[in-house]
Order: sequence, then C-alpha cells, then structure tokens
Amino acid sequence: MMNANSIFSFKINPEYKKKVAYFSMEFAIHQPLKIYSGGLGFLAGSHMRSAYELKQNLVGVGMLWKYGYYDQSRNTDGSLGVVWRQKMYNFLENTGIKVFVKIFGREIFVKAYLLNPETFKSAPIILLSTDVEENDHWARSLTDKLYDNDKTIRLAQQMVLGIGGAKVLEQLGFDAEIFHMNEAHPLPLAFHLLTKYHTLDEVKKRMVFTTHTPEDAGNERSDIATIEQIGFLNGLPVEPIKHILLDDKGVFNHTLVAMRMAKIANAVSKIHGKVSNEMWKTHDDICPIIAITNAQNKKYWADEILDKAAKANDVEALVARKKEMKKAFLEYVADQTGKILDPDALTIVWARRFAGYKRANLLMRDMEKFIALANNSEKPIQVIWAGKPYPLDYEAIRVFNEIYYNTRDIKNCTILHAYELKLSKLMKQGSDIWLNNPRYSREASGTSGMTAAMNGSVNFSIRDGWVDEFAEHGVNSFVIPHADVNLDITTQDNLDSYYMYQVLEKEIIPTYYDNPKKWNKIVMTAMKQVVPEFESGRMADEYYKKVYNI
Repeated sequence: MMNANSIFSFKINPEYKKKVAYFSMEFAIHQPLKIYSGGLGFLAGSHMRSAYELKQNLVGVGMLWKYGYYDQSRNTDGSLGVVWRQKMYNFLENTGIKVFVKIFGREIFVKAYLLNPETFKSAPIILLSTDVEENDHWARSLTDKLYDNDKTIRLAQQMVLGIGGAKVLEQLGFDAEIFHMNEAHPLPLAFHLLTKYHTLDEVKKRMVFTTHTPEDAGNERSDIATIEQIGFLNGLPVEPIKHILLDDKGVFNHTLVAMRMAKIANAVSKIHGKVSNEMWKTHDDICPIIAITNAQNKKYWADEILDKAAKANDVEALVARKKEMKKAFLEYVADQTGKILDPDALTIVWARRFAGYKRANLLMRDMEKFIALANNSEKPIQVIWAGKPYPLDYEAIRVFNEIYYNTRDIKNCTILHAYELKLSKLMKQGSDIWLNNPRYSREASGTSGMTAAMNGSVNFSIRDGWVDEFAEHGVNSFVIPHADVNLDITTQDNLDSYYMYQVLEKEIIPTYYDNPKKWNKIVMTAMKQVVPEFESGRMADEYYKKVYNI
C-alpha cells in the first residue's frame, strides 16, 4: 500500500511546505485523461501543473469517471451527438487503498488510484472510483458520469469525493493542514472534518473554499431532509448545527454552507470578487471573500517557437510560425467538416462551454450583417465555433445545432465537435481572434482568453472576468463595450451585438488587413503582457500566501 512519501516524486520546496489537499470534481490535466467538462477542470489542471513546477506540498483529490463527461460526436444529419464510452487508463497506479462511505446507511466502497506526478508533470492526484466488486450495480455506477443528471446520484458523488477522499488521505498518512474545496462539490468533506475535530472553529482552521459562480441560480440547493437521509452530514444530527446548514428560507445552500465552514473564500477575478461580496453581503456569518484571479499554465499551453519569437521581438519569425499553426488548425477543420479555409483570412474563434449567458450565437444576432461580412471577398472573416453543452441542456444543444445549420452552406464558417484539451490548444494556436461575449458580470473569470493570448490570438471580449484586469483596447486586445446591466436581456443582447459589430468592422478587420505592422504589435504585446500575471505559477503562489498560510 502506498504512503504519503511515496506519492511525491520531488523534494518539497520549503517555501510551500504546508500540506494541502485540493479537492475538485474535475481535473483537465492532459488530453488522454478525460475526467473534466470545462473551465473548472482546465483551471484545476493548470493549478496542479504549477504546483508541480513550484514543488508545492499539495495533493489533488478527484474522481475517476468511467465514462468521463461524454464524447461529443455528430448525428447522421451533422447535429450534435452524445456518446458514452468507457475509458481505460494504463498509466494510473493502484494505491492499494480502499475505504467506505456510508450512503443511505449502506457502506459504499471507494478505491483510490494515483496519477503519478511524472506522468503529466502535475502534483500527485488521487482519483476515486466506486467501480469495485464489493459494490452493487447502483453503487458501482456512482463514478460513471461527471455531473450526472440525477440529483441523488450527484449528492452521492459529492460524498464519495469529500468523505471518501478525506479517508483515503488518512490511509495514505497525508495529514493535510489545509483542505481546499474547488467549488462546493466536495462539501461533505467539511462534515467529515467536523466529526473528526468536533468544533466549527477547528474545521475553519483547516478549510478554504473557491467559488466560481457569479449568479445566485448557479449555487446548488438541496432539501435538508434529503441531505440528512442520504448521509451527506456524515452522521451528524441536523438540530445542533441547523444555524450552519440552512439559509433564511430553510434551504440547504451548498455555497453558503461552504462559506460558513471555511476560514476564507476566494472569487476568481476582481470583478467576481465584487459580485460575490455583493451576493452574500446579507449573511454576516460567512468567511471573508477575497479575489485570486484564475490563471493558466504557460508551459502546457504556449507554443515554444512562437513564444521564443515574441521574446526576441522577431516579428518575421512570429508571423511565419503563426501561419504554420493556422495551417495545421485549418487542416484539422477541413478533415472534420470538409471545408478548406484560407490561412491568410482573419480567423475568429468562439470556443468554450455552451451556456446561455456565454451567448455562442451573439455574432449571428444580425444574420444579414454576419453573412455580408463572411462573404466579403476583399476582407473576409472566417468564423469557427466549438464547445460542449451539458448533454441534457437542450437549449444549449439547440444553439449548437442552430450554428451548425446556419453555417452549413457558408464556405468559410463552421462549428466543430470533440472540444477537449487538444482541440482547445489547436484553436488557440490557429486563430487570429479569440471571441468572448458573455453577458456582463456573469463570467466569473473566463480563462480561455489567457491561453489564446499566449499563442498569439488576440482577445476580442466583453470587459468581464479576468479581461478587465488585462485588456487595453487596441494595445493588447479589442474590447466590446457592454450594455447597461439594468436593461432587459433582449435589449442587452441587441446592444452588445451592435457594439461588437462596430469594433469588428471599424477596427479589427481594417487593422488586420490594412495595418499588419500594428496587428503584429498587438499580438506581440498581448503575448508579453499575459505573463506572469495570468500564468498559473502566480496563482499557485498566491494561494499559499493569501489563503493557505493565513
């Protein structure tokens, strides 16, 4: 059986010696390990890579999803398809540890695997599975799918992560001094610690929390009777801790409970910090909320040749390398869609999780204008979308399919499937513009634009999330002015679409085609300014200094 010493392949840096356990429902570490859905996983993956590079005393704890999130495919008519396929990984190591979690009063066995730090150059990560012989079919299926649509199964998954993960760490002998919950999914961990240490003050000494959700509706709520019945509280009675568990409406709000049981919480950008403090200001029993802006790992994401050219101020080399990467990306596009695109044309990419507030189809809001720009033979734009909707989010799937049908007969516009780490990197390397147009203040951070900038793709964005801390219009980015958030949503979308077209038509397209010297300067400036502030080494260091060590 493994122990705490054997899971580290490196000597701990004394600057980061405090033992930290980082719990997350998803980790996007590398393309072969498909246990993530989107931004939350991308963020956690970069954090683990930077923890490795800084030699931090940190262990990740996550779930080994048998079918992953899902494999995105196409139906026979080209619309979005969803495939569940079992994943097999020969690079994970059996720790020899097996613990149990009581769910509905039954002992559910949890097996632990290790992602060795040297496999993908990350912090050691413990991955949990209930797919073991001792469990019945229902119990074995708990680690089948990330974000299962069944509420009861999701609560059980959270118990496996929080309680099961804590027990595995104890078996390993990793005596964590800090337990970091990345979102509220591992919340049962807090009740395991309350059982172990008996008082809320003792739990708070050890518990920290990151919130990624800038809107009230996105914070999970549960009925307290269900919470108690399933065993979410780790056997603790409700009555003595009711003041921790219930909001003013008598509902169990997962995020609120996390902030009541942590010593400190952080939002993931400065704007998000303001939004979060405003959201929770009526609760005087929560921990302080600070802002630590998300970041991404440059070593994993950035093209080395392009980066070298930017550092040397070698514009000719930068342009040549960018052209090579565009060609490679457009070859992939041709292979998947049958459309051969032009590496000399202005290439705009919108790629991220499909969700209503992200407005994937905002560029098509004025379809007549969109088609006119796409068909402009002198200064054409080619637009490529990609992203994974939640498999049962039928409105998001409808938008994906709408984009597919609307671009099917447009030669230089298309939408891709199979949006995962590998394609994400390819799109950032091969695009000229990285489009991000959420409704203002709804994007907590939006880190994809960071890695786009690292690869010479210029951000074209609403000034939300991290962009507000980075963007200088016409210097390192192009900013879309946003409508007054007090207006109704339809009016906001109409105005934001209008502002977006104004910037695109009057500034971006003329600069790209008529002033390449200025364009290349913007590209190079963005590449230089995005690091170190938005590189995850800064973020991983800040967590120790501002959260773990306080």
